[in-house]
Amino acid sequence: MASKQSTIDFILEQVEEAGVVSARKMFGEYAIYCNEKVVALVCDDELFVKPTSAGKAFIGDVMEGCPYPGAKPYFLISGDQWEDSEWLSAYSDRNDHRFQSASDH
Repeated sequence: MASKQSTIDFILEQVEEAGVVSARKMFGEYAIYCNEKVVALVCDDELFVKPTSAGKAFIGDVMEGCPYPGAKPYFLISGDQWEDSEWLSAYSDRNDHRFQSASDH
């Protein structure tokens, strides 16, 4: 099931304080960019962020999931968390410089 444009629009609104954010459609799903770096994927209307040690420290008890079959695990961000724009922007701010590599966990 492809993600809805309304989901993408909502997430982009929630993280607009984190920097220059955008999304690109890819195979019916979306990549989320912050300052021209891929920081997350939205697949089946679920938000998956690249795993980093700083992200894990911020989240605490992380839930991991694969955005698509064969993908490496990402941190799965619950709908409650991505509805909290302050939390999501703070998460993005803490990780902006670490998003260059998903192998930082």
